[in-house]
Amino acid sequence: MKSIETIRGCAQRAEQQTSRDAGSPNLSACDPLVFDIIGREALRQEEKIILIASESRPHPAVLEALASPFTSVYAEGYSPRRHREASLADLSRIEERLREYAELGNDRYYRGTEFADLIEGIAERRTAERFCTPEYPSEGIHVNVQPLSGSAANLAAYEALLDPGDRMMSMALTEGGHLTHGSPYSVAGRRYEAVFYRTDPATGRLDYDAIERLAVESKPSLLVGGFTSYPWYPDWIRLRSIADLVGARLLADISHTAGMVAGGVFPSPVGIADVVTCTTHKTLCGPRGAVVLSTDPEIARRIDRAVFPGLQGGPHMNKIAAIAVAMELARSDEFRTLQHRIVSNAKELSSSLTDNGIRVAYGGTDTHLVLVDLRDLGIQGETAARALDQIGVVCNRNVIPGDRNGKDVHGIRLGTTWVSQLGWGAGEMDELAGIIADVLKQISDSFGGGLPDRPKLGWESAWVGAKSRVRQLIDR
Repeated sequence: MKSIETIRGCAQRAEQQTSRDAGSPNLSACDPLVFDIIGREALRQEEKIILIASESRPHPAVLEALASPFTSVYAEGYSPRRHREASLADLSRIEERLREYAELGNDRYYRGTEFADLIEGIAERRTAERFCTPEYPSEGIHVNVQPLSGSAANLAAYEALLDPGDRMMSMALTEGGHLTHGSPYSVAGRRYEAVFYRTDPATGRLDYDAIERLAVESKPSLLVGGFTSYPWYPDWIRLRSIADLVGARLLADISHTAGMVAGGVFPSPVGIADVVTCTTHKTLCGPRGAVVLSTDPEIARRIDRAVFPGLQGGPHMNKIAAIAVAMELARSDEFRTLQHRIVSNAKELSSSLTDNGIRVAYGGTDTHLVLVDLRDLGIQGETAARALDQIGVVCNRNVIPGDRNGKDVHGIRLGTTWVSQLGWGAGEMDELAGIIADVLKQISDSFGGGLPDRPKLGWESAWVGAKSRVRQLIDR
């Protein structure tokens, strides 16, 4: 058995490999061009207000795990069942697990994966603990942490639950659904037949009676709940009852709201839905990746086969190590406080935009999302997003109810995760809303309905003033 001092020394040397103090030439010497671009990106993130709802600032420990020696490990397959069913306490007894590995091996196709087994098992068990409920304890939640992205996780779930040509039912892309929820632009829409439900134009909310009528009429094999830009809580119990009524499976995609579920500020679909998918880099504030959860052993087995060998080969073990770290961080009081702040900031931003005369799509929010409806201003989403980016506010154009397709869009999507991680609160949200409102109104007043493709912000003193206000807000 190696001594603790020896192990710590190896860990320190591995840590030094990612620092500029290592003996080998560092990035600036090996590739000054890439080094320069990375530096510029770091500066961009410091000098702009990031409101991209799909982004967050990972903890330095998460980044350290991403750059760890697990980057070099190819671990095609899965860790043995004894690991996947073990408790965290059992997995922490490393020497015992290594003796088992020497005696029993594992199910992977490559050797040298004894530590990969441990890391993957820890990531799975920690994820289960973050998403367990009183009704569904962590021991009964099967977790797959190998999907490379949220889209890959959704496609794996479809592969497990559907046959090609089966019918799925989900929210339309133009209403707040995701590309992988059956859009014809995605392989999901080409492989499966999709029917779409929509929001009620009068309320901006889901009409569950209308969803039920559509389900009875279309009889889908899979009902998809969860959204990429719909800002309200879903009623998981009602969606479950609709799925049961027509004999469908229920998939809950909580990619955007997973951190809020783990933090206890968003209703959990675990144990209600047959399958739950989520990304780990949005409100969970971890690395770019995804997980799939299920409380049904047979469905869980099919999901594992769908992920590997169905859709991908060897997992990214460095990302899985980073997921393990992120799930540990998510058990803290600070993480739960952050999730509450994310939601309260979104509500404040939405309310303040409304007070400043800007129309908020869907009528508000109770998540991290705020969708701005630009039609009253005669502005396209791309124009608004470009204009805001030039003054230092980063968001994305987004479809809103009433848009016909993903190109002719009249909304922008704002997310409050990043700024909430910076410690911003109601005061900053009010100032930010005022800046955004002034810029949008200035575009509308300057160009009316006939906007140029690229508004020339530098020519107007108003834009200089807006940029200065952004800089002051960031500096403070």
